[in-house]
Amino acid sequence: MGNRILIVDDAAFMRMMLKDILVKNGYEVVGEAPNGAIAVERYKDTQPDLVTMDITMPEMDGITAVKEIKKIDPQARIIMCSAMGQQAMVIEAIQAGARDFIVKPFQPERVLEAVRKNLG
Repeated sequence: MGNRILIVDDAAFMRMMLKDILVKNGYEVVGEAPNGAIAVERYKDTQPDLVTMDITMPEMDGITAVKEIKKIDPQARIIMCSAMGQQAMVIEAIQAGARDFIVKPFQPERVLEAVRKNLG
């Protein structure tokens, strides 16, 4: 199984934190996107093995982006990233096709566990 990951978050700092955790553990970050609309385009361009997707973003939110990516690739593996208190949105994201979720602030062990579980 591959290890190419697309990171989607409107906060550059969060993308940097996730990228740092992933790269240090042998994953290749093939792209980043600051919103769902760009994420859909980057998904088409990079064909990643996994996507980490923020829920709340400008232009296109993470749930809409999950639905759009799933239209392109029904097998897409997507892990949602949510802040505390977004449980209802996480449930909606999983119903839309996300496979897992991680909560901010990111715990490296939990991030890696979710990634391994969904790429394994």
